[in-house]
Amino acid sequence: MTHDLLKLAHIIGTVLIGAGLIGVWINDLQSRQTAELVRFAESVRNIAVFYDGLVVPGAIILLVSGTWMIAVFYGGWNFIAIPWLAGMVALFAFEFIEGNTVTRFYFMRLRRLSEESLAAGTFTLDLIKARAEHGPTFTHFLDLPILFLIVTLGVLKPNDWRLFFAGLLLALVIAIALMIIVPRLYSRPDGNVNS
Repeated sequence: MTHDLLKLAHIIGTVLIGAGLIGVWINDLQSRQTAELVRFAESVRNIAVFYDGLVVPGAIILLVSGTWMIAVFYGGWNFIAIPWLAGMVALFAFEFIEGNTVTRFYFMRLRRLSEESLAAGTFTLDLIKARAEHGPTFTHFLDLPILFLIVTLGVLKPNDWRLFFAGLLLALVIAIALMIIVPRLYSRPDGNVNS
């Protein structure tokens, strides 16, 4: 019974993270498509709502339920010998750290800059520069492919590392492609976002 409850909690955590990341994704795209400062600022605020309201609680649920399952059902540190489980843990740890540092700080800064722009009545140069940064854009576009890889490892449970490395390579390629393509779809010569 304990295993089933932990598995249910793990699934709920995954659903929360997935829903939150999709909400962040959609609002990020909306923020890139508008030249109206008020709509832009609203999209940035919505990113924080989805991130803080769904992604973070989902990550905490996953952390607790996953750690508990590993400790009780997979022999604690022996999980390192199980490729699919070790891969899931490594990817989750990376996403947890990256999401709570690079991505979180970037969107917090973006929110502050959008509020400053609202006060100024126009997109400030700092906000335009922040939107053009490649590092946070890359990590943001990496979030969903990494989540899909984590889910894939958990469902297929491969006994070797081939799927992990192939999936990681594919996730990196997808994130790089999105980082190149998406900003170009909505950029204007003056650096503002398209309407």
